[in-house]
Amino acid sequence: MPAQGQPQLQPQPLVTIHRSGQRVTIAAACPAAQALGLGPGMALTQARALVPGIEVEDADPQGDAALLERLALFAARRWTPRAAVAGADGLWLDLSGVAHLFGGEQAMAARIVHFCARLGLFARIAIAGTAGAAHALARHGPGSGGGSGGEILICAPGGEAQALARLPIAALRVADEVVSAARRLGIETIGELIAMPRGPLGRRFGAPLLTRLDQALGRAAEAVEPIVPEAPPSAAARFAEPIASAEAIAAALGSLIVALVATLEKKGLAARRLMLRCARVDGEEQRIAIGTARATRDGAHLLALLGPRIETIEPGFGIDAMKLVAERCEPLGPVTIESALAGEAPAPDLAPLIDRLAGRLGAHRLFRMSAVESDVPERSLCIVPPLGEAGSEQPLQWPKQWPRPVRLLAHPEPVDKVVALLPDGAPRRFTWRGDTHVVRQADGPERIYGEWWRSRNEAQAVRDYFQVEDECGARFWIFRRGDGVDRRTGDLSWYVHGVFG
Repeated sequence: MPAQGQPQLQPQPLVTIHRSGQRVTIAAACPAAQALGLGPGMALTQARALVPGIEVEDADPQGDAALLERLALFAARRWTPRAAVAGADGLWLDLSGVAHLFGGEQAMAARIVHFCARLGLFARIAIAGTAGAAHALARHGPGSGGGSGGEILICAPGGEAQALARLPIAALRVADEVVSAARRLGIETIGELIAMPRGPLGRRFGAPLLTRLDQALGRAAEAVEPIVPEAPPSAAARFAEPIASAEAIAAALGSLIVALVATLEKKGLAARRLMLRCARVDGEEQRIAIGTARATRDGAHLLALLGPRIETIEPGFGIDAMKLVAERCEPLGPVTIESALAGEAPAPDLAPLIDRLAGRLGAHRLFRMSAVESDVPERSLCIVPPLGEAGSEQPLQWPKQWPRPVRLLAHPEPVDKVVALLPDGAPRRFTWRGDTHVVRQADGPERIYGEWWRSRNEAQAVRDYFQVEDECGARFWIFRRGDGVDRRTGDLSWYVHGVFG
């Protein structure tokens, strides 16, 4: 049973809609909406009559298609070279010859389900000997074994007819008119179609139904056009004689950058990450890589970033080939210069400076802080890239009556041997990092409640913060877990969360 006073969150039914003239129908429905009897193809007026409180959003078929294409490209690079987009809501993956690399079909399917769950997607995976059977089972068949993030159904080799027998005719990807005509004749499942003579079926419903049935059962081939990942832009050079000096490598690098920039301009792209591969005569390969804070195809800037890395290359007995690859690219088009028409000077471009500093100090050492909407102090700030967008356009506003410390610890550090009067008394003595501090002055408490919508454990959580100053003048931001009365709000342990001054 939930704890008393703990809020219970119920998922709000959500559907997406598309409009065709004056008709508005459901394009997709969330699991909560499907549990209430809503589904694709249903009129929105009928859905609202059944469930008055549903949430409605416009469908984005172009965005869905773009997402499926990105997923297909990822699958072609990571899982199987034969991947294709299947309709408006799925992917084809040919597992022939690759499933054993991932521990078998079941393990590979579970891995894909876990990957989709991390993206916030619920996956239904069906593995069968034919593309038509897999398509039908994934959308109309029962699933199991995938965990909370998805469902998995594996059809035994040669068992397509038995697996499809109980599925509806619509699973064969035939027109709605064919499905309606079959229902008028009392034909509901694929098994009933399989048992009927082919001649009357062809005359009654046409050749497309027989073709789809044969493709699902493996009697006819089905062409699947896989998506082919495009090779990243690159420039290569081979040398008649091996080179080994830094000057020769720099000269060859300059030529490669000029060629790569020309290729990027033709494609309307700009580089975010470059990889230089140097093949030595002994078969070893030397690599150096750089990244940029913003997509660019400025050859001089890229050369300035790669130039200092040349000294890290060990040419050995010589380098006979070099290749410069733009591993990560982004579209780059004309950019409006702000305030140019008003006669004001444009804002300085910090990207070149950030790239140079990242090359010397390391990219992980460059960041900026962004405000996050949260009352819990350690969640109210986050790290973003130097040129990344902040999480909030408004500056962080702390309570004026309760100033925050100059230094906020990454994680609250526990203190012990605390002497304090419950429930609202400030600590009079505590030990932190092995030193004992005697408190001379204190202010508080400032009460901060847990974020119950994040975790059930925070539904009743309470923190009481105090600003304390010890006998040496050091000032600390210290808090107690719990309100000092109800043990359900916290275990009454103490922590230092920041330091003033």
